[in-house]
Amino acid sequence: MKNHIFSDSSTGLNFVAIGGGNGLSTLLSGLKRYVHASVLEPIWLDNLSAIVAVTDDGGSSGRLRDELQMLPPGDIRNCMVALSEDSRLLSRLFQHRFRGEGDLGGHSFGNIFLAALSEITGDFAEAVKLSSEILASKGHIYPATVANSTLSAELLDGTTIHGETNIAQVGNAIKRLYLDPQGCKPMPETLAAIAEANVISIGPGSLYTSLLPPILVDGVADAIAESEAVKVFVCNLMTQPGETDGLSARAHLETVRQYAPQIDFDYVIVNNRPISEYQMQLYTEEGAEQIGVHGSISPETIEGAEIVYGNLLDDGEKVRHHPGKLAQVLLLCALQPRKSLVSSQSFQSLERMAGLPN
Repeated sequence: MKNHIFSDSSTGLNFVAIGGGNGLSTLLSGLKRYVHASVLEPIWLDNLSAIVAVTDDGGSSGRLRDELQMLPPGDIRNCMVALSEDSRLLSRLFQHRFRGEGDLGGHSFGNIFLAALSEITGDFAEAVKLSSEILASKGHIYPATVANSTLSAELLDGTTIHGETNIAQVGNAIKRLYLDPQGCKPMPETLAAIAEANVISIGPGSLYTSLLPPILVDGVADAIAESEAVKVFVCNLMTQPGETDGLSARAHLETVRQYAPQIDFDYVIVNNRPISEYQMQLYTEEGAEQIGVHGSISPETIEGAEIVYGNLLDDGEKVRHHPGKLAQVLLLCALQPRKSLVSSQSFQSLERMAGLPN
């Protein structure tokens, strides 16, 4: 275990979560309860920052991107709603999707709102900041880059394809993934958040289209590597048809290391609870299989990182991480370097809530 610099237990943690899609918003919804919760929780967060992939080119986001030459707002919107202190009316409004076949059909109100605010301010990042304030989001949300970039891939047969939607169908055929144009820069606020972080998580999320794009932004992987934060990789629960067919938990991590070999993870979080027979049948029909329960990942296969197993499944019909359990496990990982500064009662309380053995 590497040495990490932490202040004493009377101060909260600075947490940076990296990714996109449903995985990132799920994690954020579990972490937000700990923001400025020093009176209520044994561990709390002073700052929570999300660094979000902005290469989506499908659905409402793709249409707005093509028509208005703006960054795709969908994943950003989901993160804002996940962090919203008021998860009722305003959040429902931002997630409302218009019906019908007209120009508004298929668009979400939140995407339209971000598009309008981007045009008014002339700055997508400022529009995100203002929208987060309206939703009373308990954290900071940063686009991985404000450059209008396209996710591209060179395939094993030598051909090149462009666009996240296309890449999501050819995961096993990818030789090299990159952003076009190359040299896209992160926001200064992004690099500052990484530098000040006590814990940085990557995942869960779609491997090629949510997890890798942010660390492909120029300087982000180096900043993560140079940070003294605890670094955690969260394995996905299932493979994704077309994108990660047959990829084991170990292969997911090795792919991230291929593109960011300078990042040394301290912990790898893996769910070890099998899904139900009904879920197995449902997902098998879609071409997906469960990750992490077949022994592909072990201390012998993950150099330098400690593996943390736990029951991380939500109880719904769809296979999803339980937001609360995942957040608790991540915080336990963050606490390890200063475990002696936290009361044993508080630490064991978190372990019980996370479903981990004492």
